[in-house]
Amino acid sequence: MHNHTLARTALCAALLAAFSVRAQTAPDPAPVPTVPTAPPPATGQKVDITGGRESDTEQRRQSTAAKIVIGREEIEKFGDGTLGEVLRRLPGITTPGAPGRGGPPRMRGLGSGYTQILIDGQPVSRGFSIESLTPEQIERIEILRAPTAETGARAVAGTIHIITREGFRRRLNDVRLGGSYENGRITRGMNWVHNDSSGPLTYNLAASAFRNLRASESVTDSVREDLTSGAVTRVQQESAQTRETRRGINVNSRLQWRLGEGGDMLMLSPSIFHAENDSHRESVLTQSLALPAALTLYDLSQAHTESRFTTGRVNGQWRQRLDSGARVEMNGSAGGFRSINQSLREDLRTGNPVPLRALDDLRTTRERSLNLTTKLSNLLGGAAQPGAEHSLVGGLEVEGMRRTEARVTLGTGASDDGDSADNLQATSVRLAAYLQDEWAINPQWSAHAGLRWEGITTRGQADDGSRPTNQSSVATPLLHAVWKPDPKTRDQVRMSLTRSYRAPALGTLIARRSVSSRYPASGTNEPLSPDRIGNAGLKPELATGIDLAYERYLPAGGVLSANLFHRRITDLMRSVTTLQTVAWSPVPRWVAQTRNIGDATTQGLELEAKFQLSQWVSGAPAVEMRSNLSLFRSRVDSVTGPDNRLDQQAKATANLGADYRVAGTPLKLGGNLNWVPGYRTQLSDEQVLTVSGKRVFDAYGVWTFNPAAALRLTASNLAPAEYTSRNAIDAPTLAGLVRETATTTSQSNVNWQLRLELKL
Repeated sequence: MHNHTLARTALCAALLAAFSVRAQTAPDPAPVPTVPTAPPPATGQKVDITGGRESDTEQRRQSTAAKIVIGREEIEKFGDGTLGEVLRRLPGITTPGAPGRGGPPRMRGLGSGYTQILIDGQPVSRGFSIESLTPEQIERIEILRAPTAETGARAVAGTIHIITREGFRRRLNDVRLGGSYENGRITRGMNWVHNDSSGPLTYNLAASAFRNLRASESVTDSVREDLTSGAVTRVQQESAQTRETRRGINVNSRLQWRLGEGGDMLMLSPSIFHAENDSHRESVLTQSLALPAALTLYDLSQAHTESRFTTGRVNGQWRQRLDSGARVEMNGSAGGFRSINQSLREDLRTGNPVPLRALDDLRTTRERSLNLTTKLSNLLGGAAQPGAEHSLVGGLEVEGMRRTEARVTLGTGASDDGDSADNLQATSVRLAAYLQDEWAINPQWSAHAGLRWEGITTRGQADDGSRPTNQSSVATPLLHAVWKPDPKTRDQVRMSLTRSYRAPALGTLIARRSVSSRYPASGTNEPLSPDRIGNAGLKPELATGIDLAYERYLPAGGVLSANLFHRRITDLMRSVTTLQTVAWSPVPRWVAQTRNIGDATTQGLELEAKFQLSQWVSGAPAVEMRSNLSLFRSRVDSVTGPDNRLDQQAKATANLGADYRVAGTPLKLGGNLNWVPGYRTQLSDEQVLTVSGKRVFDAYGVWTFNPAAALRLTASNLAPAEYTSRNAIDAPTLAGLVRETATTTSQSNVNWQLRLELKL
């Protein structure tokens, strides 16, 4: 607790000092140019062609909608093995799970589905984890705190836009070889990036191959308490060890042809990713106190899982300037994935070689998707009307998806569930249209207004003849504005009024029932091990949001910012566990199902400071400082407090980092402390989830032998700590009201990585 308080105090002091010190200095008479952090592309993301891509900080300053840009220098700084490790250090982003393990990135502490993730402007395919991407494949990352009509409104928390490596006209041939060590296991990997041009063609190829070995341990303590008498009636402990091997290869490329002058071009970008996973889990269940009904549970359990995942996608883009001066852009992408997962689980009793229960489960999933978009943009005003430029953009989008799932389950043993086989097919069609206008009103004011409409129709078809269907449509007006009190300085104020939404995931809408693996369907189960079913009647969540930010841009790419946000959410979706009479069991079962439960509110404060230490203290060493602090609050109206916050939303997150190049040597050092406090969430009037805090310290050192060779050593999760989550639910039984509590403690470890970086 003392360390947490110290970290918070130090970070707040650094942020306040940065603002106060800078406020006492005279404003810059004019913007100070910065050196671009990446070579100029043949064609960039902007419509207008410039002599070179603006620096990351300048792109952020010039954007009317709030945007943070993270370039190649920041991405490759720590030599991370996955993109997820890069994202968790960025302002306002958290990842679930134990320290050092990572997970899907989430903005503003909000849970799954609130953050929109795009890769090269396209939504991430279902089933694809961005943990599969390596930093070497990424050109830059853009974080949009509020939605825009063009990028999409499925972004209640915001949007993370990942742009893969772009083609440049200069030759590039980088190779990186490395390995890592964690908990007695060694991981190896290789990355290659090649870039060149030939006449009007510029091409880029990025490839990576890896073999990861990972070991993890966890302990789950389960307690049942009779709330009427206060007696403890069950105590169990399950200790588990998992050994995992993961192999994969990832290849993506971009080919761009210049079609004359003026930025006209044709682009083709294919990519493919394949991964194989082999894991073995062993657990021991100890029952120091148990009800008679629990005596049939296993003492030993072992599970072996083999899975394969392959996804491929081809993106295409054609851009042409018309005689009228307008520009038309057409984008298309086609892709799909296939996953096969087979697991064999055996539950045994000590001294008995015959399994109490054996389940062999084979699942196969296939998905194909097609996305087509058309965009027309035009610049009005300009030289004829100085100070009143309008950038108009309108577009149409259509996306189709077809998903097929097949499952075969073979059950044997004393608690035989019987054999089963079932299939599920689902289709989804999304239509969207948008119009937006960026208006440079005068040197002090600029505005960005847009309107977007989206409609989604999802249909399913199961073996039992059911055909669940869900239709929804959302209209989202969006307004952003930037005010510069004095155009000669680099201070500005941002304002946004937006509407966004969160669509129900396919698995929550149309899903076959999933029976608890711990309790067979022939008997009852527990509320903490429920069966699961879909809900075709779900409605999307709608969020009305306000953002207000102040930004000050410093020389040498520094920035100070403070951002306030507020979201009012209607038709909140949350998983609800209830006791139901079901068709697949002769007795009532506990079943989890996602439902709309009412309204909620979330709000917060986000602070960021990035600067040179010499801007604080005269004569200080050349240390680059990075710090950010985000504070979050939320309230679910239909749940009694306290702690009736949104699911999985932490109270805060913070980062404090520094980089230093040792004078007179080719050595550069750096480190970062990431902190997320523990929190308690009242999920419902009957269920509470509590998780412990996380504190992750990373450090790196890179020795540059010459411009073509460097050696990088990275240590992630120094000072590892345990991670604990506690789930408690009050449930009625024939004997009265009982409380079921499960507490899981996971271990974490230091990860050491050594990598040789070559420019051939």
